Amino acid sequence: MEPTPEQSPHHAYPDHWEADVVLRDGGTARIRPITTDDAERLVSFYEQVSDESKYYRFFAPYPRLSDRDVHRFTHHDYVDRVGLAVTIGGEFIGTVRYDRIDDTGRPASAPADEAEVAFLVQDAHQGRGVASALLEHIAAVARERGIRRFAAEVLPANNKMIKVFRDGGYTQRRSFEDGSVHLTLDLEPTEKSLAVQRGREQRAEARSVQRLLAPGSVAVIGTGRTPGGVGRTVLRNLLAAGYTGRTYAVNRAFDEGLATLDGVPAHRSLGEIDEQVDLAVIAVPAHRVPEAVADCGEHGVQGLVVLSAGYAERGAEGRELQRELVRQARSYGMRIIGPNAFGIINTAESVRLNASLAPESPARGRIGLFTQSGAIGIALLSGLHRRGAGLSSFISAGNRADVSGNDFLQYSFEDPDTDVALLYLESLGNPRKFTRLARRTAAVKPVVVVKGARHSGTNPPGHAVPVSRIPDTTVSALMRQAGVIRVDTVTEMVDAGLLLAGQPLPAGPRVAILGNSESLGLLTYDACLAEGLRPRPPIDLTTAASPQDFRDALAEALADGTCDAVIVTAIPWVGENGEAETGDGQVLAEALTKAVAGGSAKPVAVVHVEIGGLAEALAAASSTAAPRPRTVTPAAQPRAATTATTARATTAGTPAPQGAAPAAPAAPEAATTFEATTGPGATTGPEAATSHEAATSQEARPRPGRIPAYPAAERAVRALAEAVKYAQWRRQAAVPGKIPEFLDDTIDEAGAAALIEAQLATAPDPRGRPLSHDEARELLGHYGIDVRPTLPAPDPQAAVAAAARLGYPVALKTTAPHLRHRADLGGVRLDVADEEALRRAYGELTDLLGKPAELLPVVQAMAPRGVDTVVRASIDAAAGAILSFGLAGAPSELLGDTAHRLVPATDRDAAELIRSIRAAPVLFGWRGSAPVDTAALEELLLRLSRLVDDHPEVVSVALEPVVVAPQGLTVLGASVRLAPPPARSDVGPRRLPNY
Repeated sequence: MEPTPEQSPHHAYPDHWEADVVLRDGGTARIRPITTDDAERLVSFYEQVSDESKYYRFFAPYPRLSDRDVHRFTHHDYVDRVGLAVTIGGEFIGTVRYDRIDDTGRPASAPADEAEVAFLVQDAHQGRGVASALLEHIAAVARERGIRRFAAEVLPANNKMIKVFRDGGYTQRRSFEDGSVHLTLDLEPTEKSLAVQRGREQRAEARSVQRLLAPGSVAVIGTGRTPGGVGRTVLRNLLAAGYTGRTYAVNRAFDEGLATLDGVPAHRSLGEIDEQVDLAVIAVPAHRVPEAVADCGEHGVQGLVVLSAGYAERGAEGRELQRELVRQARSYGMRIIGPNAFGIINTAESVRLNASLAPESPARGRIGLFTQSGAIGIALLSGLHRRGAGLSSFISAGNRADVSGNDFLQYSFEDPDTDVALLYLESLGNPRKFTRLARRTAAVKPVVVVKGARHSGTNPPGHAVPVSRIPDTTVSALMRQAGVIRVDTVTEMVDAGLLLAGQPLPAGPRVAILGNSESLGLLTYDACLAEGLRPRPPIDLTTAASPQDFRDALAEALADGTCDAVIVTAIPWVGENGEAETGDGQVLAEALTKAVAGGSAKPVAVVHVEIGGLAEALAAASSTAAPRPRTVTPAAQPRAATTATTARATTAGTPAPQGAAPAAPAAPEAATTFEATTGPGATTGPEAATSHEAATSQEARPRPGRIPAYPAAERAVRALAEAVKYAQWRRQAAVPGKIPEFLDDTIDEAGAAALIEAQLATAPDPRGRPLSHDEARELLGHYGIDVRPTLPAPDPQAAVAAAARLGYPVALKTTAPHLRHRADLGGVRLDVADEEALRRAYGELTDLLGKPAELLPVVQAMAPRGVDTVVRASIDAAAGAILSFGLAGAPSELLGDTAHRLVPATDRDAAELIRSIRAAPVLFGWRGSAPVDTAALEELLLRLSRLVDDHPEVVSVALEPVVVAPQGLTVLGASVRLAPPPARSDVGPRRLPNY
């Protein structure tokens, strides 16, 4: 909303304060500054507030606002007096205001840094987290305007408002004066306030997705009058899945006399429906979508699935239509999946929702699936179905204009029906937030990601995201740091998902291989070695092995404490007449599942070649489709209780009648033998799930469930290798890394800040400026990073003088940009022992490469011999601050052998960083060389991480080369660039992204 001429010309309307937020119940609202145009809205809002709430606000009966009050509450200078409003449908539902005051409580201007704050929320919207969201945003505004403290007077009976202040996580002081509670809040964010903010964000966003996936009623807008078409297809799929809620068909073209369609009520508009509609599936042409959205908003619909195409995938005009669609939906408090979406599925027995174009609803299972592509969604659903795997939920977000993969992670984190989250992503709207959410979710359940559009250099049509300059290899490394299982193809994602959903996590990399084919066993053995596993020699049962032989061998391997996982390889066995036995798959599946049921909890995978029906028999015997018993705390109980052995109570295509009795339970053996477990996250809580004991103790780990089958050894081994790496990450994540305390004693943060401020003051260019060698040395010195000095050598005599000052032996090198760090081009002379050698080296250098003015030679004292490495830190606008490490030299650059971690780095991150490059053995005594001082290298990494974390103005640092010797290290070169810090999307008050 733009300001009117009455607003102060010195303080323009701060549109960056506008934000869409998700409230506690999952609905959305808009927060924005109050303007002079809001007088009528304010009066209407106040009339709907109860007398009790007015009394709590003004400490006296205050039935109506006077004209003077209205003028005061709508006229602000956006510095000393600020008001924010929360709106839904354009109308106020809550307000907050601060007034800057001095030490005596009187109105003041800067430099006074305290303000009085007051809230008012409509009674109908109290309990939705409106005041908590307002507090976050008004605190951020106040900090921006130089206010450091809030003061508030609250009546003792106003417990709700006192709780808002108390639960905010800010440092506060409380006193009782003159019959009211006096509260003072320090607005500097704390660990607690950030944790509170992110906890509220998680619960709200998870609830917003849950409202979409578990609606009590669904209306399909755009249902065709004749069979076929998108809307009619969705309606058919809803009915075929046995959706447990109410279903409505809506089309303004319906005849007035049409009462039902396919057995459900038919209406020309939502206004004709007397009951609440929770979810609307919109399948009308794009030009009619705004009308449908408005109809939904006016009638209280909670969420939308927009299947309609014709938006951002069509270009600039479509992008603007998409933005307007999001603005319109959020103005009514609704979230959107889409547009151009494929739909959503929830297989929970209490819901059975298939509001998608998928012709067949997947079986019920423990895998959650999110995809940004409808085509990939179809492929994944088909692949999972063929392999007998079930899903808990499915979202195909299309252009993901609103609900994104981050929202799906928020939902999956606390969803008791999901053990594994699979995501196909083509873009990351908020990479920093994704990494944070993925790390938290991966600590309790696996997150498997396929990233599309990795090398195109562009984002898919319809996906407006921040531009990132980091290569895909860096993105992959950062995902690994967060515990994400990054795979390259959707086939690999399904392979890994099946293993992780049905099997316990391996305690280590030791693999037993057994089967009736020596050749297939050897292929599996080789594949294990290639993936970094530690396979035992394959056990050949010979081609004469019977299913009982397989069962006995598998039981023995599971009981063997020297292996952590088992891969069973099988080919058809031949009978006495020379022909393959019939029924091989069913018989072998029964033998293997019985062995697993009676053995220790270790992951088991089967590699089979042309054994008909084996994969199907394993899936049928131990399907992920049925719910499995879980040990959970009361707070983690599923939203709707179901019976583990209850089959669907109705036939396909018929909605379940209210109160329908459950069908007969399944066979007891199937329930107890193959479905009595959960996947890798199935423990009594996050602590147990991530503890070392739970990952290594046979008694603590869950019993195995579905045995996944693979048609190739490489696929099974790759899935197992991902499980091994993930399990190791889980064990390490249980005990987080630390930032050593000794760093605090050797770091001058204030001195570095003063230097940075002074340097940026001399550079009005918003792109910032590079520091000179001496300036960089000074800045790095504040953080205990010593850079060996260099002296310029514009001529031979200057070089001799520099060497005399530094002491022989010295190095003579060029610093011209095209020769910098290129010893292979002859621009460096090392171990120059005396003046004669120095003059000779200087002449050779200039004769070979050019004049001194072009080469910019310098002299530097020699460092102890060691391994040349490179340490860098940079800030990417999308991903954040990144710490990188690799060996110096062209080979490492050509091979891309560089490791990366997000900042701030812990001691564990630093240790892993130097060990994760392929050339790491060079640092640890390769081929008889002396190991270098990796402890000193880790300390350097931690110091640099701390520098860029403390000072976001340091946008890039390169330490090259860093010579790491057996004792200590030497930083020979450093380049630093300063710039105003880029805006961060992962800090500040909660807000939904605006694409």
